[in-house]
Amino acid sequence: MSDESDPQVILERAKELAALPSVYGDDLFKDQVVLVSGGAGGIGLATCMLFGRLGATIVSCSRDPQKMASLEAALNHSNIPNFTRPMTIRDPEQVSALMTEVWERYGRLDAVINNAGGQFAAPALGISPKGWTAVVDTNLNGTWYMTQAAAQKWTQHKQPGCIINVVAILDTCNSGIPHTMAARGGEIAMSKALSVEWGPQEIRVNCIAVGVVESPGLAHYPPSARPSFDHNPMRRMGTVQDVAQACVYLAAPSGAFVNGTVLTVDGGAANWGEYWPLGRPDYFNVDY
Repeated sequence: MSDESDPQVILERAKELAALPSVYGDDLFKDQVVLVSGGAGGIGLATCMLFGRLGATIVSCSRDPQKMASLEAALNHSNIPNFTRPMTIRDPEQVSALMTEVWERYGRLDAVINNAGGQFAAPALGISPKGWTAVVDTNLNGTWYMTQAAAQKWTQHKQPGCIINVVAILDTCNSGIPHTMAARGGEIAMSKALSVEWGPQEIRVNCIAVGVVESPGLAHYPPSARPSFDHNPMRRMGTVQDVAQACVYLAAPSGAFVNGTVLTVDGGAANWGEYWPLGRPDYFNVDY
């Protein structure tokens, strides 16, 4: 069993997150239901825990049954009501079934945080059609299926809604992940378009563009990538709590007039910074 799905590891991380201070009121999301896809990962777990601490019932999904079981145990330990389902967001029928069950259980859904996604760093010339499709299918198509299915339910029940899509920074060098950049760029364009089309239904659609944050996923990158992890004006990596708090800001009344935008949480890396998932090639080691 990997650390990323180990129940004890996830429980300990959840305990640490539960002890962090918060600027938000404890009952901010009382009686609300918040869906966080990929809820057992670094950003996902922080987001589930923060919304749960603020009174929300948490719904989450992931392809890994062990991760969902571990997340459920961690949320239960903190007395956060929850419902988890092992499934893939790549399948629109499974997504539709999830949304239907949420409404049958709770009679409402207040916010969807599309956090689930995946990528791998590789030279562009070596990415196979299968590898390209897997990343785009999860990050772009899966996000679309979740977004559309939620909006269909909100429209059917005449309830306002909030979509938050977790995406990447497009303004910095991201050599080695062209499939991710293509998918995330598509998510941003889609979100902006939907913010207009669904404005009359009071459905807000926003994105959070995330820089490099300290999370378990960083272990998948080679040592040569690490010098660029803190390449931003603040000269440190962000935390998963930074992203979770941004999600709360957009989903709460504080974000009521924020629609169709990209909230960047990157320490200023979009203004000054580099990110080399495969390490910086010698060609770019220039003297200034």
